[in-house]
Amino acid sequence: MTSSRAPNRGARYTLYSFKIRFEAVVTVARDEEGSLVVDVHTPPSIRPLPGRLPHADPLIQRFESWARGRLSEGFSLDHAAQALSTSKRTLSRRMRSVLGKSPLAFVQDLRIERAIHLLRTSRASVDQIAAEVGYVNGVTLRALLRRRVGRCVREIRRSL
Repeated sequence: MTSSRAPNRGARYTLYSFKIRFEAVVTVARDEEGSLVVDVHTPPSIRPLPGRLPHADPLIQRFESWARGRLSEGFSLDHAAQALSTSKRTLSRRMRSVLGKSPLAFVQDLRIERAIHLLRTSRASVDQIAAEVGYVNGVTLRALLRRRVGRCVREIRRSL
């Protein structure tokens, strides 16, 4: 483990785990009662860029690129496996082992992520955004946003 002092922010550590590099700023302080308080967060300069996930599995990377290019289309595990020259079973097992979710759940996450981005950066209607990310109508998108993000469209648009 290496460390270097960050001014007024605590210590910066580089940790290695499962061959994935993770950096965080750790701030240690004492509160009024004398208890230790530890704050660990990832600075914005270290967070992954939106649209790219930090995974090293080539099949998952290819699936992510394939899925991002087809968000507006319906999802089919058969088509995905065929496009990636693998079996449905291999793709599903690899997704579960690397990301802990099914290919469909991953695609839904990508759709929600894209919808949130469009809600924050465009003036398109909810129905237009829903169509662009692959949902039949805005009602479905609104329900998913409430269920998965816990916020309604108005709150997401205001949270620039």
